[in-house]
Parts: sequence; structure tokens; C-alpha cells
Amino acid sequence: MRNGKDSKYKYLMNINSSAELKKLSTKELPIVCDELRDFIIETISKTGGHFGAGLGVVELTVALHYIYDTPQDRIVFDVGHQGYPHKVLTGRRDLLHTIRQKGGLSGFLKPSESEYDAFGAGHASTSISAALGMAAARDIMGKKNRIVAVIGDGALTGGMAYEAMNNCGVQKRDITVILNDNNMSINQNVSAISNYFNELFASPVVEKFRTNIWELTGKMDELGDRIRKVASRVEGGVKAVITPGSLFEAFGFKYFGPINGNNVLKLVRILRLIRDIHGPVLLHIVTQKGKGYKPAEEDSSNLHAIGKIDVNTGKSIIVDSGSSSAPQYYKVLGQSLVELCDNNPKIVGITAAMGEGTGLDLLEKKYPNRYFDVGIAEQHAVTFAAGLAKEGVIPVVAIYSTFLQRAFDQIIHDCALQNLHVVFALDRAGIVG
Repeated sequence: MRNGKDSKYKYLMNINSSAELKKLSTKELPIVCDELRDFIIETISKTGGHFGAGLGVVELTVALHYIYDTPQDRIVFDVGHQGYPHKVLTGRRDLLHTIRQKGGLSGFLKPSESEYDAFGAGHASTSISAALGMAAARDIMGKKNRIVAVIGDGALTGGMAYEAMNNCGVQKRDITVILNDNNMSINQNVSAISNYFNELFASPVVEKFRTNIWELTGKMDELGDRIRKVASRVEGGVKAVITPGSLFEAFGFKYFGPINGNNVLKLVRILRLIRDIHGPVLLHIVTQKGKGYKPAEEDSSNLHAIGKIDVNTGKSIIVDSGSSSAPQYYKVLGQSLVELCDNNPKIVGITAAMGEGTGLDLLEKKYPNRYFDVGIAEQHAVTFAAGLAKEGVIPVVAIYSTFLQRAFDQIIHDCALQNLHVVFALDRAGIVG
């Protein structure tokens, strides 16, 4: 592929920007998705890197670059670990083999690396806030470009995402949030009905009719207000019955979904419909993490990020460094914590969506009632621990060092100032954090 002569990637080798992608017909897009997925599997199995998340959003990434005018239109990916397909489509295909290496591509999205990388990140739950800020800047400067935030269901457990959604409803700017949900399955019957209503509610004819009715009733004083309330209740009631979108509607979003996020043709159709709807819009898609690579589909947790693997089996290729028998630090922590809990019923473990990565999954297996996974919510994790400690429990908070940056205030204000017995176990505290 790096010499540009690999016939396996007939379409992909000719795509270096969204401009080339847009020249293709919609019928050709599934082939592009297949090639893109195969290329990522082939490359990252040799180099290592984030794996499952990128495979799950191949179709979404292709559809976004096909429908939106990037880089003028901004696509903000939450965290950025799912950005490998985006990198390949935006001129970095032949450098993907250098990812996360010295002098190579960043493992996340980096504006200094490409104009297509709208916003840098590495922590979760920031995308909606950043996208709303971009939308406000666009409006202040009189521009017309579109702003899209892509956030996963895991990142949506972070409180910052809800703060941002609440403010989206207040500001009412034109912004699209795409919720990538890979933690649920679609009921086919409900999906068929919701697909029909998604296209109905998103169609330009219905949108214009809705706008005209709102303008007309706005001139009718009290009667107009009643008509508006009844119309909103009818539309909201229909959506509440067939979709899980009532929460997002309460935040002020126009909700569409859930739809199959691994069907590129459906994505292109719905994105084209919602692209020009005014106000905050939320599109809920359901994807499969690790899509297209069976080992990752069956074990998405362990193949979330990988070292070098045997592409045929998904098994790690161990490089003999002479110390292969040395235990891994996070497993030592998990095993030690279990042993401590055996002897002290007051000890508990807390993690922020990193149970396996911190070794606390071992505690969950033996003492599920003394294991707390609070989601991607480090601030809450620390103050939750403070509450436990205040009542005599001994909490062990296991968090990656880089993620604890988000909870410095809580460490000082809620733990240290009250001299509470909270134990922090920080993992991955090296040069890279």
C-alpha cells in the first residue's frame, strides 16, 4: 500500500481527501468500507494501536466525509481513539504504519497533524462542549459551516457531556451530535418503525411544514400557544413510544434513531436528511465494536487496544525480552486488593470505566458488592470515595494517571482538606502519562 501499487485496495489507494470520496457513487461506498476496514486490520495488527473502536465506525466515518464538506465542516471525534479510519481517508493512509511511533502519526487526533483534525483530545466527554464552542464562534463570525460531534456511549457517562448537552438546548445553535452506541442491540421490529419515522420527521417537507405552523401559531396569541403544545405532545409522544430519545429531547435536541451504524447507505441517507435541520440535532446510531474482525467482535474489551497480533487468530505476538515471567503491575494490584479484602471487610475498590485495565476486575469477580465502576466520571469517583471514607470504609481508587488530572480539585477539596483515608492507585504513570 505504501508504494501505491497494492491492487487489493482499488478504491482506497485513490482517496486522499473527502474530495476524492465524494466523486464516488453511493453504490461504491460499501466497497470503500470493506477496503478501509481490511487495511486497518492489516496495518494495526503489525504495529499495534487502538483497534476495536476504529473498526466499529468505518461506515460512519465514510458517510461523514461523503456528506459533509470537510475540513470546512468540523467533525469533532470524542477521545479520538476511533480516528484511524478518519486518518486513512484524509491523506495519512501511507503513514498509518507509523502510528504511535517516534516521528510517526499520533494515536489520537491532532490539529497540528492535519487540518481535518478539528479538535485534539485524549480524554473522554469533551466533544460536545468543543463543538458547541465552534458553533458559537461560527455564528459570531458569520460563517455557514456545519459542526458535528461524534461521541460514544461510554463517553456519554461523563458528566461534562451532559453539561454540554444542557447548554446546547439553551443556546439552540445549529449543531449535530452523533451518539455511537456499541453497547446495545437493535430490536428489528422497533428499528423498522423508527427508520420510517426518522425519515418522516427529518424530511424537508415536514420540517418546512413544522416551521410554517410554528410561525402561523405564533401570531395567534393564546390559541396559538395551545396548538403548539398539543402538536409538540403528539410528536413527542410518538417518538417516546418508538425511540429511546426522550432524554435528549428534554435537553432540547431533535432526536433521530436508533439506526444501524454499520450500514453506510442508511447513514448517508439520514445524514443527508438531517444535515440542514436548524437547532441541536442528535442522531443515535448502533454499531458493533470490532466490526468485520471476528476475534475483536467476540472479545471487544481485550482487543480495544492491541500490541502486535497474529491477524489470523487475534492472539498477541509475544516478543521475548528475557523478562516474560514478570507480573504486570495492574494484575499485582488486583490480586493484592482481593487478598486485602479477604482480611478486611471495610475495603472496597473504585474504578472509572477501567476495571480490566486497572486489575479491579479480579475484585469484581470475587466481591461484586465491594466493586464500584462509576463510568467515565473521575471527579465523581474521588468524591464518592470521600463519602465512603467519611463513614469508615476504606476506598481504593484505581485510575490511570492521565485521567486523574480531571479530579485534582476533588482530591484536594474533598479528600485532603478533610484528612480522609482514601487510597489512590495510579497506573501508567510513565513519560506518556
